[in-house]
Amino acid sequence: MPPLFLFLFLLLLLLLVVLPSTISTLNQEGNSLYNFKLSVEDPDSSLSTWTNNTTPCNWFGITCDPTNTTVTHLDLSNANILGPFPASLLCRTLPNLTSLTLFNNYINSTLSPHISLCSSLTHLDLSQNLLSGELPHTLPLLPNLRHLDLTANNFSGPIPNSFGSFQNLEVLSLVYNLLDSTIPSSLANITTLKTLNLSYNPFLPGPIPSELGKLTNLEILWLSSCNLVGNIPDSIGNLHKLRDLDLALNNLHGSIPSSLTQLTSVVQVELYNNSLSGELPQGMSNLNALRLFDVSMNRLGGSIPDELCRLPLESLNLYENRFSGELPASIAFSPNLYELRLFDNQLSGELPGDLGKNAPLRWVDVSSNNFSGRIPVTLCDHGALEELLMIENSFSGEIPASLGACRSLTRVRFGSNRLSGEVPEGLWGLPHVYLLELIGNSLSGSIAGTIAGAKNLSQLMVSRNNFSGPVPAEIGRLENLQEFSGDDNKFNGSLPGSIVNLRQLGTLDLHNNNLSGELPKGIQLLKKLNELNLANNEIAGKIPDEIGSMSVLNFLDLSNNQFSGNVPVGLQNLKLNQLNLSYNQLSGGIPPLLAKDMYKASFMGNPGLCRDLKGLCNGRGGDKSARVVWLLRTIFIVATLVFVIGVVWFYFKYRNFKNAGSSVDKSRWTLMSFHKLGFSEDEILNCLDEDNVIGSGSSGKVYKVVLTSGEAVAVKKIWGGLRKELESGEYIEKSLFQDSAFDAEVETLGKIRHKNIVKLWCCCTTRDCKLLVYEYMPNGSLGDLLHSSKGGLLDWPTRYKIALDAAEGLSYLHHDCVPPIVHRDVKSNNILLDGDFGARVADFGVAKVVESAGNRTKSMSVIAGSCGYIAPEYAYTLRVNEKSDTYSFGVVLLELVTGKRPIDPEYGEKDLVMWACNTLDQKGVDHVLDSRLDPCFKEEICRVLNIGLICTSPLPINRPAMRRVVKMLQEVSTENQTKLAKKDGKLSPYYYDDVSDHGSVA
Repeated sequence: MPPLFLFLFLLLLLLLVVLPSTISTLNQEGNSLYNFKLSVEDPDSSLSTWTNNTTPCNWFGITCDPTNTTVTHLDLSNANILGPFPASLLCRTLPNLTSLTLFNNYINSTLSPHISLCSSLTHLDLSQNLLSGELPHTLPLLPNLRHLDLTANNFSGPIPNSFGSFQNLEVLSLVYNLLDSTIPSSLANITTLKTLNLSYNPFLPGPIPSELGKLTNLEILWLSSCNLVGNIPDSIGNLHKLRDLDLALNNLHGSIPSSLTQLTSVVQVELYNNSLSGELPQGMSNLNALRLFDVSMNRLGGSIPDELCRLPLESLNLYENRFSGELPASIAFSPNLYELRLFDNQLSGELPGDLGKNAPLRWVDVSSNNFSGRIPVTLCDHGALEELLMIENSFSGEIPASLGACRSLTRVRFGSNRLSGEVPEGLWGLPHVYLLELIGNSLSGSIAGTIAGAKNLSQLMVSRNNFSGPVPAEIGRLENLQEFSGDDNKFNGSLPGSIVNLRQLGTLDLHNNNLSGELPKGIQLLKKLNELNLANNEIAGKIPDEIGSMSVLNFLDLSNNQFSGNVPVGLQNLKLNQLNLSYNQLSGGIPPLLAKDMYKASFMGNPGLCRDLKGLCNGRGGDKSARVVWLLRTIFIVATLVFVIGVVWFYFKYRNFKNAGSSVDKSRWTLMSFHKLGFSEDEILNCLDEDNVIGSGSSGKVYKVVLTSGEAVAVKKIWGGLRKELESGEYIEKSLFQDSAFDAEVETLGKIRHKNIVKLWCCCTTRDCKLLVYEYMPNGSLGDLLHSSKGGLLDWPTRYKIALDAAEGLSYLHHDCVPPIVHRDVKSNNILLDGDFGARVADFGVAKVVESAGNRTKSMSVIAGSCGYIAPEYAYTLRVNEKSDTYSFGVVLLELVTGKRPIDPEYGEKDLVMWACNTLDQKGVDHVLDSRLDPCFKEEICRVLNIGLICTSPLPINRPAMRRVVKMLQEVSTENQTKLAKKDGKLSPYYYDDVSDHGSVA
């Protein structure tokens, strides 16, 4: 036995001598990584395999060298971890670490200069985190670093000049940060650089450093939205290896330098949205590799060079410039062309007859030019055409029959041309088309029964043509139809009864036709109808009383028809902006609330209604006898005399009272203005009657007041005094809240000047009443519009614009006001919309300032806000800061994306945030997105959905600042519209919502 023990002892001693370095290294690296795990939050348990009893080489995200003795790669992408970046801990204890990737997490704090201790690093990716502070000037001390990606963080300050001393760097990406100063010319010293991406930073205005022409190894140069000014330097032509040049979204001016044509390797050139002028340079034929060319939204002119069109282009975007002349016929021979956007230029002549024959065209927009001739029959020869937009030209002839077989089409717009003949039957019934617009042509024939196949059609606009025949019964099968505009045609016969099946219909406009018969039974089933215009037809019968139950109807015009019977009493229940029943055969009485002079024109030309409003029938007064007329006149004269005597008596009484207390009356109203006013308080006070009420809330009513100048303002009337209301079984005193709301509104809005904050003109006060006078917003609130029947007419570009406008308003409150202002009641009903759907943040009745930078969280004595919008920590702790507003804004984003309310019985005990998260997990994104939105925007909508979910994170520290939210939203639009596949290094289709589309769709 002793020899056995001696053998085991010697064997153990040998192992300790031979393997000490291996055991020691693994233990040290493992302990360091385990300490890193303990320093961060891991809600998804992504680091569950990181235990202290296993080797780190088996842990998630860890790669070791071939001998499994040392860690070489650490990749925790998308792990959802939260915490500081432990540069010192990792770099001191992982000496052989060559690749560090923490992409898309919530790593916060600053990036320590100790990162330079990771001397073996070749790849560093910290993109899409919450890092802040300045960029470490020590980063270039990493001698082997080739890839540096710090995209989408909150780094601020300048780019250090030391960055020019990188020895081996090939990729530098600083996209979407808060970097200021200007782009340093020292970057030109990184001669090894292949990719330079500085896009979407708020740099100070400055030129493109001409020294960048020294980067002869550069393959990708992205400087979009960098606040660049001046000319594009000629030195850009020295970048002979450049494949992708993106200088879009800046303020560059002057002409495109001829040296650009020396970039013989360039595949993509994007110069859109600048102020470039002149003509395209000669020598474009040198760009043999060019596939995507986008110079849209500039001031370029002249003709489109034939040598450009002979290139093997895939995407050509020249819209919103001043190009003239004809489109070269050579464009039809580009074999890979899928996108051609030329709208808003001065182009003329005919489109090439073979356009589309040799290429898989997907998107064609030549709107707002002077094109003429016939529409090419070959546009859809490859069966890929999705959008065909040709409005506002002079195209003539018939619509090609080949388009009727193009089943890939989703959007067709031929409005304002000179087209004639019948529409191909197949075009009416294309299964994927959601917008068919033929307005303002000379088209004839009837709407074919094949329209039953257009299951996706939401907008059918055929106004101002020569269409005839009946409206087909098959139209009732279009379950998604939201607008049917067919006015100024020759439609005849009765409206089909099936039309009441169109439960999504918001607009039905068939005025100026030859329709007859009666209104279909069950028309009240069109619960989302807000515009019904059947004027100037021959429709007879009674106006259904049930029409008064169509709660969202606000435009009703049945004039110049043959309707008979009584005016339905239910009409007075509607909130109508337009009512016209004139020139029919109506009789009986006018409902009391409509028997006012303001509605007189609405009932003209109905002899049977003459007794209700004087002068209604202009002297053609029906069966009244002369004696009855004389008696009525006598009564009127006597009543007038009594009234005059009463007025005279009241005048003398009032004059005595006024003389006794004139000093009090003159000072009764106190006016405080915040802008130069073109009106007095008298104009406001004279219009505060119930007929002008447009809304009411917890603190008062809101009136629309039209001034003598014709301009409208909105007036919020807040009552003073001690008023008690019964709520939830208890009486609550309202005066304190109302006074504080008034003071907060005046204090906040009185000093704010921002395009996305509602303007407060002035305030008027007395002892018993307080008035706030705002700019009038004709489209009301986002909440009212989005959750009404008009919600389907808010297309995605409009919703996105509203989201961005509101975000910029909140960002101004949080970051540009000193001290910062927390709104505390951000919700869709407090986002108001002007005539162009520009958004303004409103209702600052509970707003608070954040008192000091050192104490950015303040405790409130009572919860302010609305159910469904209140951040979790606010409800429990009454601690409020800017991140509380971020949460509420995130809920608004979810409303825009889903079309749903923040609180709804269908959620059960959940709110919109919880419903969205659960539905995403269980059913997928398609069950979350608003089905009324165009699916071609799906990727962009999903990005905004993701931003909304980030904003509504339960932990305030995980929510981005509003300035960051603005940047994220801007990124959504730009990336989706210009380059969906740049990360993959290849071309992919991208989408523009053409500007020419905005005038007549929404």
